[in-house]
Formats: sequence, C-alpha cells, structure tokens
Amino acid sequence: MMRHVLGLMGVVAAGILLAVSAAMNYRFGFSLGKSAIDGQIYGLASAAADCFKALVPFFFFAAVRNKMWSQAVAAALVWSVVTGYSMTSALGHAALNRLDTSGKRAVEAANYADLRADSKRAQEQLSWIPQHRPAETVHSELNGLKGQRAWTTTSGCSDVTGKSNREFCQQFHKLNAELASALEAQKLEARIAEIGGRLASTTGGTVLAEADPQASVLAKLSGLNVDKVQTALTLFVAILIEIGSGFGMYVAFAHWRLHDQPAPRAPAPAMQVAETSRAEAAVPALPPSASEPQEEEATAAEEGPPVRRFGANDNKIASKQLLPDSDVERYYRERIVASGGSSLTSQDLYESYCSWCEERDKEPFAMPTFSREFKSFGIRKERIGGRTRYFDIALRPTGTQEKEKKLADKVAKAA
Repeated sequence: MMRHVLGLMGVVAAGILLAVSAAMNYRFGFSLGKSAIDGQIYGLASAAADCFKALVPFFFFAAVRNKMWSQAVAAALVWSVVTGYSMTSALGHAALNRLDTSGKRAVEAANYADLRADSKRAQEQLSWIPQHRPAETVHSELNGLKGQRAWTTTSGCSDVTGKSNREFCQQFHKLNAELASALEAQKLEARIAEIGGRLASTTGGTVLAEADPQASVLAKLSGLNVDKVQTALTLFVAILIEIGSGFGMYVAFAHWRLHDQPAPRAPAPAMQVAETSRAEAAVPALPPSASEPQEEEATAAEEGPPVRRFGANDNKIASKQLLPDSDVERYYRERIVASGGSSLTSQDLYESYCSWCEERDKEPFAMPTFSREFKSFGIRKERIGGRTRYFDIALRPTGTQEKEKKLADKVAKAA
C-alpha cells in the first residue's frame, strides 16, 4: 500500500514539473513566431517535444535491457536534442523572471532610499527655521498694523521719516519675517507628511534594501560576485525543471517495478522425479536382510511420491539435464520445499547452504554467486526492511533430510 502511495505522489510531482516545463517551452516557442498562428505552431511543437523528453527514458532503458543498441543510441540522441532545446527555454524564462523581479525591487529600493533622503532633508530644513508663532496669528497682527495711521503716512513703510515711523516699520518688517518663517514651516511640514505617507504605502524593510536578497546572501556566504550567483541560481532552476520533468516520470513508475515479471508459480522441475526414478532403478533387487525388512518397507511408505518444488523454473533446469548438477542445485533439491505463505531471508538461506556444504566437505560459493545461481530457480523475492526475502519456500524438516541421506547412501553403495 505504501509503495503505491509513494509512487502516486511521485507521479503527481513529476507531472507538475512536466507541466511547468511544457508551459515554459510553449511560451518560448510562441515568442519565435512572427504571427499569432506561427506562434501557436512553434509553441505546440515545443510543448510536444518537452513531453516527449519525459517518455524517451522509458524507450532508452527498454532498448538497453533488450540489447537493441541502435534504438538506444537513437533514443539518447533524441533526448539530447529535445532536452537541449527545452534547457534554452527554461534558462530564458528563469533569467527573464529573475531579472524582471530584481529590477522592480531595485527600482523600489531606489525610490525608498530617495524618499527617506527627502524626508531627512526636509526635517533638517525645518530645524533651521527660527522660532515663530502660527501664521494666522502673525497675519492678523500685520493686518492690525496696516490699519494704523502710520501705515498711510509712510506709504506702506516705503517713505519713512521720523522716529515713530521708523519704529512702526521695524515692527512691521519683523512681523512680516515671522510670517514668512511660519509659511515656510507649513510647507516643510506638509512635505514631510506627504513623504511619510508614501513611505508607509511602500513595502519597506530589509526586503527593499536589496534588489535580490537571495543572491546577496549567497554571495556573502560564498564570497562570489552577486552577478555570478544570480547566473548560477538561474542555471540551477533550469536544471531542476529539466531533470525533474525529464526523469521524474521514469523514476516514479520504476518504483512500481513495471518491468518486473511475477514469479512463476509452476511446479518444481520434473528433473527431480526423473532422478529419483533413475536412483531407484539403479538399486539392484537384492533380498532384504533379516534385520531390515520392516525398516525398508516403512521408509518406502513414508517417502510417498516425490515432492515437487514450488517456484522453480522448469525450462532453465530441464535444459541442464545433460550437465552435472551444481552444488546450489543439489542443495535446492535436498533442503528446499514449497510452503505457501512462508518466506526465508537471503542470510538464513545462505547460512543453511553453508551448513549443507560443511556436512559434505564442500567449499561453499560466495554469497553473490550463490544468490545469482539461486535466482535461476525463479523464486519470487522482494526487498523488505533492508533485507531480501524469498517467498513461498521453507527449509526441509530435519527428519526428511536424514531419510533422503539414507536413500542417497544406499544408491551410492548399490552403484
């Protein structure tokens, strides 16, 4: 169940990557057309080539498995071409989006910095203005001076004669300067408030401090130039999309072992029956001794018909009937029996084989060689929990082994 869930999740993830890559190829192909129809043609061709890129690994590894080298070379050539074309579109799309995003951030960062500078400058100018009263208050006092007789006699302080007129005009100019300061302060305060509102509407903070924060951090960590880091990131994104979309489907479907054939459940080779018959025929019809007649009859009754081994490959073993049996084949016939629902680990199986060899003063094969020869019997196996298990077989009980050994000794003595 878990294998199917993982396989389904892998297919979904690979499908998303493939859809993204196909969309990028479509946009790249569409940009090559000089008209809308030409753009559609190029775009569809690019998307189809990108989808074919995900299918080629299935064809390539199937050709290699079947040793069809010409088809494997053709598949590799096709995959190289479509992947190279798709890679260019992915690089262009990734570079365009990164540069566009970083450019917008650079403009926003520059505007943010300018606004802060303007605000600081306006605040400094506001601090330079002398102390003053509100502009409305100063303006009302000026209007009061203009209503006095001295304002008329001095022609608006343009013709000043006499001490009293000079004092009057001095007061007027002082109020006029204070009014100018108040008006300038109002303008600066309005400017500061406007800049503050624009700063508040922008996404201020550390993000706007850098045009490309990711590249800046990686550049600081690696000591490289920001431009080189941006190029490397663009290349990495393109490779991620291309590798994921090109091999994702193959890897996801390989998890289900689509190419594995179910273990044959045919009976064990008829070779065992034939050998047992030959062994019995080789025993001469000697009269039983007086001490063992009952024992031989009981043994023959208990033996019954030969047991056929489950999961063996009849064709492979039948083709070897004219050749001497290997130690692994003899061990298989003597120690392995069919047992539905049972299983043996590869380690337990090899230890049993080593014990069998030790009983017969034989040198056991190394475990890889033993596993390779045992595989030819067609026993179904799976890797579970980091250990290889062989299913539907079990070790022959000890009593049966001793009986078979006695029979083999009798055959040897008779020969």
